[in-house]
Amino acid sequence: MPLDTGDIVERRRLRRSVSFWRVVALLLAAGVIGFAGWRVAGHPVGTAAPHVARVNLSGLILGGDERRKMFEAIEKSGARAVIVLINSPGGGVAASEELYRQLRHLSETKPTVALVDSMGASGGYLAALGTDRIFARETAITGSIGVLVQFPNFSELLDKVGVQVESIKSAPLKAALNGFEPTSAEARAALQSVVSDSFAWFKGLVGERRGLSGAALDRVSDGRIYTGRQAREVGLVDQIGGEDDVRAWLAANKGVPRDMPTRDWKPASGGFGLFALGRSLASGALDALGLLPFVKTLRASAFSADIQSLDGVLALWQPSPKN
Repeated sequence: MPLDTGDIVERRRLRRSVSFWRVVALLLAAGVIGFAGWRVAGHPVGTAAPHVARVNLSGLILGGDERRKMFEAIEKSGARAVIVLINSPGGGVAASEELYRQLRHLSETKPTVALVDSMGASGGYLAALGTDRIFARETAITGSIGVLVQFPNFSELLDKVGVQVESIKSAPLKAALNGFEPTSAEARAALQSVVSDSFAWFKGLVGERRGLSGAALDRVSDGRIYTGRQAREVGLVDQIGGEDDVRAWLAANKGVPRDMPTRDWKPASGGFGLFALGRSLASGALDALGLLPFVKTLRASAFSADIQSLDGVLALWQPSPKN
């Protein structure tokens, strides 16, 4: 049955109307997805409103521009104070130093408090030094003030299987820690000077920030770990407690109301994305096979220029293999 002109016009109008609402629906869906991604990335809604910022520092401490941007955003936000929850065995010396300086800079404008929740060792403790006050739970692992370079040496194994790794160097000490040849006395001495200098800097920072010197400073800087209670006794932390105690201290000493809302902040990347997902799946598979510690050790050996790291990086509470 042929359509008259009125029917044709009406159908075209309906088609344009459906197309319009489809576009609107797509835009709304894109907005919802974008908003959810923004929240997942660690940007809470209403950051201009007064709140207490909470930053969770967990795992190995590595460098990253996202973390710097997060602290800059916190500085410009309505945060009245910052709580840093620490659950870290440490990380690279340079990365830990960077984090320490970021927290010191943030402390110039906002009260900052560290809470060693379960572990704040080595570089994790160094980060805590960047805050105004350090809390720790009674059984939290704290301390491990020292510097370590650790690498595997496969030279004897390679000799047994008949494999030689050839190298051409500009000087004998270039890439000395390659794991494929015995470490010379000269290379060991050169690396020891790097470790000693890094340790002197770390120890001096502990003395400056914690008001320790002489025998008291030597005692806490011999690499040992402490419980939170022990750390309080030797002066490494200020107070034993949890987040409620931190809020009570902020209320009493910094005028931050205890009922002020707390907002969690995370680096912008949020740990999501295909690369991060792939890396997480690969790590999980290696861990299930019991190969993750071995792979981490190989990675540390491969990038010998970057392994001047605080002792939390290299399987801190596993016994060292005997020579």
